[in-house]
Amino acid sequence: MTTATSPHAFWLAGREATGDETFEVTSPWDGRTVGTVSVPTEAQAEQAVAAAAEVAAEFAATPAHVRAAALDHVHRRLTERAEEIAQLISAENGKPVKWARGEVGRCVSVFRWAAEEARRFNGGTAQRLDTDAGGTGRLALTRRFPRGPVLGIAPFNFPLNLCAHKVAPAIAVGTPIILKPAPATPLSGLLIGELLAETDLPAGSWSVLPVPNDRMPSLVADERLPVISFTGSGPVGWSILDAVPRKRVTLELGGNGAAVVLADYSSDADLDRAAQRIATFSNYQGGQSCISVQRVIADASVYDRLVPRVVEAVEAQVTGDPADDATDVGPLISEDAAKRVESWVDEAVAAGAKLLTGGKRDGASYAPTVLADVPADATVSCEEVFGPVLTLTSVDGEEAAFAAVNDSKYGLQAGVFTHDLQAAFRAHRALEVGGVVVGDVPSYRADQMPYGGTKESGVGREGVLFAMEDYTYERVMVLTGLDL
Repeated sequence: MTTATSPHAFWLAGREATGDETFEVTSPWDGRTVGTVSVPTEAQAEQAVAAAAEVAAEFAATPAHVRAAALDHVHRRLTERAEEIAQLISAENGKPVKWARGEVGRCVSVFRWAAEEARRFNGGTAQRLDTDAGGTGRLALTRRFPRGPVLGIAPFNFPLNLCAHKVAPAIAVGTPIILKPAPATPLSGLLIGELLAETDLPAGSWSVLPVPNDRMPSLVADERLPVISFTGSGPVGWSILDAVPRKRVTLELGGNGAAVVLADYSSDADLDRAAQRIATFSNYQGGQSCISVQRVIADASVYDRLVPRVVEAVEAQVTGDPADDATDVGPLISEDAAKRVESWVDEAVAAGAKLLTGGKRDGASYAPTVLADVPADATVSCEEVFGPVLTLTSVDGEEAAFAAVNDSKYGLQAGVFTHDLQAAFRAHRALEVGGVVVGDVPSYRADQMPYGGTKESGVGREGVLFAMEDYTYERVMVLTGLDL
C-alpha cells in the first residue's frame, strides 16, 4: 500500500495512473490523514471508458477458466492480507475493527462465489421447437451475453464489500467495469484494483476511478456504459434512473428496517435474545447500514417486558476508538452526519417522544439511542436515520404489526421474531419488502442471496448470481434441419 504521505494512484484500464490533483482521506474518529488519493482528469476518465468499450467483445469471449482464476486470485489475496485490509477499512471509514474484519470475510466470499459462478454460468438451455408442426427439426439454444460495460458506483458504509458486489459479478460474466468508490472511502476500492492488477485479465476490462461526485453525470450519461449499478442515497439513485431510463439500472437505496416481535416470542430467553440482536444490529457500523434495525414493533403482550431488555442491551454497547477490539460502536462517517442524526432525535423529543437512553453527540460520534412513543410523522420514523437510533412501538396483534412495517415508503428487509411457521409464511406474503428474516433482525444478509428492495428502497437485485443476470441478457439461436 502507498503511504499516507504519498498519493495513491488510481487504476486506469488495469494500469496505475495519477492525475493533476489530489484529495485527502481522513479518519472520522480523530481526523488524521489516512491517505492522499490522486484524482483522474476528465481525459483519463474518457480513456477508461474508451478502453472498456474497446475490450468488451474480447473480454466477453474470454474463457471461463481465465475469469474464474482471476477471481480466485483476488479471494486468496484478500485472505492473505485480511488484517491489513480490516485496519484500512476501520481507518478510512471509522468502522470498529471487529466489524471491518467481518466485512473482509464477506468480501472474500463474494470473490470466491463469483469464481464458482463464472465456471457454471451461461451453459445454455436447449428447447425443442417441434411441439408444433412448423417447428419440426428446430431446436432453440438460449445463452446469456453481457449487455456491455458497467458503471459501478459504491457507497462509504461498506467500502470494500460493496465495491466487490459491483466488480466480481462483472468479471464473472466477462463484462468490463468502471468502479467509482465513495469519495470518503476510496482506499478499499483502490486496494481491489491493486489485487486485480496481479491477474491476467485483459487491459481495459476494469478501472477504479475516484472521481468527484460532481463529475458523475457525464459518466452516467455515456452511451458506452449501458449498465449502471448504484448503491447509495435515494435522491441520487432516482436521479440516475430518471436521467438514463433506457439503460439497465440497479438501485439499492436503503430503508428503515423493522424488527417485529410477535406474541408467541414471549419466554424470558426469547426476549433476551431478541433484545440482544436488536441492540447489536441497531448500532453495528454506527447504524450506517441499509438494513440496520431502526424500528422495533412489538406485540403489546410482550412490549413492557421487552423494552427494559432492549435499553439495557443498548447501554451495554461499547463506544469509542474503532481501532480497539472491544469497541462495538464507532463514529459516523462525518460530524455533519452526526449533527443530522442529532437534529432528528431532538425533533422527535420535542414532538413528544420519550428518550430512554442516549441522545448525545460528541463530534462525529452519536451515542446509541432508544426512543419510545415517537410520533408517526417524525423524521426519525419516516426516513432512514443511518445512525445508531432505535424507535420502539407497541401494537395489538400480528395484523397491526405487519401494517406498521408496511406503513413506510421504504421496503428493503424486515425481521420477524416468531416460532410460528404459519406466521412466518403470512409475513412473507404480507410484508412489502425485498427480504423477510424469520427469527432474527432484518440486518442479516448472505452475499449470495438476492438482495434489494421495493418502493423507495430501489429496483433490481444484488447478490453474485443475481447481479450477473442483471449484467447480461438472453439471446436465442434457432438451429434448423435437425433430427431430434
